[in-house]
Amino acid sequence: MEIQFLTIQDQELIISALVYGIIFLVLLTTGLLLFFHYSRRKIIQKELEKAALRLEHQKTILQATIATQEEERKRIAQDLHDAISARLNVVSLTANLLLDDDGLNEDQKASLEHILGITTTTLESSRKIAHDLLPPILDKFGLKVALEELFEDFTKSKQLQIKHSIDDLDFLSKTNELHVFRIVQELINNATRHGDASRLNIELQKETESRFTLTCKDNGNGFDVSKIKKKSGIGLQNIKSRTAILECTLHAESEIDKGSIFTIQSKRP
Repeated sequence: MEIQFLTIQDQELIISALVYGIIFLVLLTTGLLLFFHYSRRKIIQKELEKAALRLEHQKTILQATIATQEEERKRIAQDLHDAISARLNVVSLTANLLLDDDGLNEDQKASLEHILGITTTTLESSRKIAHDLLPPILDKFGLKVALEELFEDFTKSKQLQIKHSIDDLDFLSKTNELHVFRIVQELINNATRHGDASRLNIELQKETESRFTLTCKDNGNGFDVSKIKKKSGIGLQNIKSRTAILECTLHAESEIDKGSIFTIQSKRP
């Protein structure tokens, strides 16, 4: 049996073929890895673009919805002022004129005074509702004065104490001032109606020329934070919606029977 040995030239050819084969496999594998990497990046980028478009679309719808709400508030406030209040003023004036008639007996005077009392109370209620729907002081004097008047209105009953510190946010547009005003209004309503709070501490701080922090702390009943994350009431949902439009973060801290703290802060640029 004759054994044939490979020549040095044949061995070099085999080694060269193996080396080239390995290089080819490495290059092929690298190419495939790079292809899948960049393909994955493109897919992720497209998904992020789609998500951004969805968020922008949702924000547009949200802004349109809230704008419609504000227009409806304005219409109702004007109807209260122009129609109902005007007619009640006529009733009040007529009742006062009739009371000046010396020919009325005591029962008739008592009835007119009763009508006048109801009319006066209804007028005050309609003015308050109209004011809550469309605070004229906000447009005339700005957010700081409007909030101070809001706190004064809430504390007139002596059942609620509001300690506050309000900075002038001169960088906000009129629309964004209204959003902040509505948020504070809703926070107070939630604290008093649902939390039975008797004391509130509200701070609105100007952090920079474009950022602010709003903090509302109450001594109410508190709530389970995990539950409101799953399902929010209308009031809190309104706060979340306006916070999103302002491009702020909303953080809630609360414990049962230990009150609540809401912090709304502008996102860092």
